[in-house]
Amino acid sequence: MSFAFIVRAANWKLDETAIAAVRRAVFIAEQGVPEALEWEPIDPQCIWLVAVTSDLEVIGIVRLTTAGRIGRMAVMPAWRRHGVGGALLDAILHTAREQGLTRVHLSAQTHAISFYAQRGFIAEGAEYEDAGIPHRSMNLNLKDLP
Repeated sequence: MSFAFIVRAANWKLDETAIAAVRRAVFIAEQGVPEALEWEPIDPQCIWLVAVTSDLEVIGIVRLTTAGRIGRMAVMPAWRRHGVGGALLDAILHTAREQGLTRVHLSAQTHAISFYAQRGFIAEGAEYEDAGIPHRSMNLNLKDLP
């Protein structure tokens, strides 16, 4: 398997089905998130980025809300530990800066806290459950980035 991919801006109208497929595979099927909790009315208004293979298969996703919340970051299992998540996070942070945001926040699954911390996110507050999965809030001041 070749692990070549690119990260690009998504077009919600064109990419919604592929984005939904990743969300179904990762959040609903793999992690057991109830389907009713996965879909949100704000989805079409968010900025979405997708990681795409040379065969144009969407293998990873991330979104940014107008309020500076990063979320719905997911990478298909076969593509984990090949730089897809890091590339998506770096690209969405760049996008946030382009949007004029000075601060972003996210709700990290506790197993992923170190991943976000490596890019400067700071965990704040107590652990809590979201969709039955332990999370912590994390924040990043974009001015702290090089």
